[in-house]
Amino acid sequence: MELQQMRYVIAVAETNSFTRAAQRCLVVQSALSHQIARLERELGARLFERTSRRVRLTPAGAAFLPAARRCLDAAERAAAEVAASVGEVRGRLEVGLIPTVAAVDVPNVLKDFHRRHPKARISVSVGASDELVERVRQGEIEVAFLGIPITARPRGVMAREIARERLVAVVSPDHPLAGETSVDLRRLSSEVFVDLPAKTAGRAQSDLAFTAAGLTREVAFEVTNADYLARLVGAGLGVALLPPAYVAGLAGVATIEVTDAPGRAEYVIWGREGLTPAAAAFLELLGIEGERTGAPAGGRPGPSARPSAGPSDRVG
Repeated sequence: MELQQMRYVIAVAETNSFTRAAQRCLVVQSALSHQIARLERELGARLFERTSRRVRLTPAGAAFLPAARRCLDAAERAAAEVAASVGEVRGRLEVGLIPTVAAVDVPNVLKDFHRRHPKARISVSVGASDELVERVRQGEIEVAFLGIPITARPRGVMAREIARERLVAVVSPDHPLAGETSVDLRRLSSEVFVDLPAKTAGRAQSDLAFTAAGLTREVAFEVTNADYLARLVGAGLGVALLPPAYVAGLAGVATIEVTDAPGRAEYVIWGREGLTPAAAAFLELLGIEGERTGAPAGGRPGPSARPSAGPSDRVG
């Protein structure tokens, strides 16, 4: 069984097409089909059901796919470790982040990383904090940036708090509150809110604060995109509570200090099983000396990075 055959199987599974898989792998389709057929004979089972209209995994193919991915990941990591031993950073770096991360200018850090390590492959995933924690725990992504309530902690991963701030109220420029210098949660509780979906970290920060104050509020608009959330606020459809560093980059809205505002902490996290050379180099750019063995990290001010044995808190 060859690594190239595994790459072909994965490409067909992800594209549902032998033609598109061949294009992705930069080979002619006949060569790709031949190698997959050869692998199927070796395994004694068909991996794909082929018709004139579609290609899909058989039960045997579905069982084979996760192991093939693990093998390829292990081979790629081994090659990256060899390159790192002679001072060259290669391999994959997938960075996860929430839409409102503000403590780090991620695009500029990635630009600097690419300039220093052009042979590393960079990708970015945007998602909710709990999703990102789980993906880091599973080894699907190497590093992630979270924003969670200050009472929560990332669990099951290495973590470093990089910022802490209190949310501000965001309203349309013609809203009656737009001229106020400050407001409290009780006054805001009578407003209609635009917010992130329930049970996400961004939503939990505000929900917890209103509950602690013995207040309720109406969330009429739930959106997953923070930029679209700001557009709804700017259109006068509701108010929102957002991180001030993120709001600073928005246009067409007004901000108001909230005297009893909920707080949030931003974290950078990485896996407990040890860093890839690319992840270690990325954390170094952030001023974090992440140990390759997964030991607690040093570097930036704030709580020490630490692993935790339990499952992740519900933070996203």
